[in-house]
Amino acid sequence: MKILFLKIFFSVLSLSMAYIVITTSMESNLIQEWSFLGSIPWMRATLIDFYFNIAVLYAWVLYKETGWMSRIIWLLLFVGLGSITVTLYVVLQLMKLKPGEGIEQVLLRRAG
Repeated sequence: MKILFLKIFFSVLSLSMAYIVITTSMESNLIQEWSFLGSIPWMRATLIDFYFNIAVLYAWVLYKETGWMSRIIWLLLFVGLGSITVTLYVVLQLMKLKPGEGIEQVLLRRAG
């Protein structure tokens, strides 16, 4: 039951963030507005905070993923799409659980 809840929870987060990014992109062009947004101190602080969080989460990916290609792809996705792919990565890890495995298996590297 807990695993099913987590799958739904992280899927909803990923889809919600994708929706927010798509609808916002339709209203406003980030590249055109960057000079204004980049001048706001809180915007810069938020971006730095975001990328520090990505670095922490990516350390987990480096541990979990054994292939360099998948490590590079996940890095690019995390940096480019942020929480959309971070939450998707968690959903994919939850989907790999075998019946009877607990949440700790999501955190640990799989043998083989």
